[in-house]
Amino acid sequence: MPHVLVAGKLHPLGRALLDAAPGVSVRYIEEVSEESYAPYIDTADALLIRTQPMSATTIAQARQLKIVSRHGVGYDAVDLTALNQRQIALAVCGDVNSTSVAEHAAMMILAASKRALRADKSVRQGPWDWRNGLESQDLRGRNLLLLGYGRIGRHTATMMGGFGLTIRAYDPYLLGQGWPPGPVTPVADLAEGLAWADIISVSVPRAGKPLIGTAEFAQMKDGVVLVNTARGGVVDETALIAALSSGKVGAAGLDVFEQEPPARDNPLAGFDQVLLSPHIAGVTDGAAERMALGSAQNILDFFAGRLDPNLIVNKEMLHVSET
Repeated sequence: MPHVLVAGKLHPLGRALLDAAPGVSVRYIEEVSEESYAPYIDTADALLIRTQPMSATTIAQARQLKIVSRHGVGYDAVDLTALNQRQIALAVCGDVNSTSVAEHAAMMILAASKRALRADKSVRQGPWDWRNGLESQDLRGRNLLLLGYGRIGRHTATMMGGFGLTIRAYDPYLLGQGWPPGPVTPVADLAEGLAWADIISVSVPRAGKPLIGTAEFAQMKDGVVLVNTARGGVVDETALIAALSSGKVGAAGLDVFEQEPPARDNPLAGFDQVLLSPHIAGVTDGAAERMALGSAQNILDFFAGRLDPNLIVNKEMLHVSET
């Protein structure tokens, strides 16, 4: 009888799926922190986890754990090496929130380009004549560079295509594997793309160091619009703050931060041309429902021997073949 530990609040439909599963027991821990679920990990056969970390220390305590199911698609907070050493599977959801994230990116591109926060402030607090400064920008005829051209990048391109933008994308992995058909052309060199773009939207996974730092900001046009719905740390925040202060970056939309939640005194909160949101791009009601059902079903499918190998991150380490 598998015992499932759910770490973090789960949509009611996900809970109902687990609760109705025959021969399965479940413990729910709604607080989102490693400290809150770690004391119960030693009796869990499966862990359904949201955004909180899972360290090697916690994994070492998981004596009977067989699968970790992520409530989403990212897993940078999970120590994959430690899971591999224990031959514990790590599963992610399928394409459950890419359109949600793309919609958020599109909203931020529009809001930043139109200086929506300053426009709102000019009505609520004045001056009304702020509008005569002509800060609001048209999108038609401008250049949009997508950093990352996976599902999210492609959905963003489709959504923004109707605004008359010229859209290119930087994705070395896809460039090597074969570029998808369509109107979006690839940029082989990041520096070339940054110098070309009027607007930059980031949707790449976090790597060992920031993709965008001081040197990359120097390559951009003055007044560029930057949107990040990917991960904190992809854009160097210190360099971004300097670029906003100098005007190199004219406006920005940020859904992710190096520290989450960011400190109260984070300088980014002081820029009224920067739209901030609490890592919510993929956390819509519809996406939460799909992620809850997907992550719960992955656990049930794992113990039933029918989990799709394409949803297992470390299938090579587990010697699982694709069907």
